[in-house]
Amino acid sequence: MSEQKAKAPQQEQGFPSYKGKPLVRSGDTIYYGSMADKYVVKLDIKSKKTVGALEVADKVSVQLMYTDPEIRTRKQIVKTSEKDGLYLALDIAEAWLNKALSA
Repeated sequence: MSEQKAKAPQQEQGFPSYKGKPLVRSGDTIYYGSMADKYVVKLDIKSKKTVGALEVADKVSVQLMYTDPEIRTRKQIVKTSEKDGLYLALDIAEAWLNKALSA
């Protein structure tokens, strides 16, 4: 019973997830990871292209950053990269976040 109670808050929030970590979107910015952790990854969609009837991300900026609000904005960024497509961006984001959180 306690296991069901532990999962209930995350299900109530309704955030989509990727490999067990939440994805929160605001416009062309996606945050990957939990703000309760030490690190989170910010994905900024820089450009889009049309594929069929869909508009998909073309260039995506990836930034591993501290979540501590006491740190100045410029010092929060730990790593940065730019990837072609959202899948490649999420792939590197997941690797960076797992490595940072396990250290």
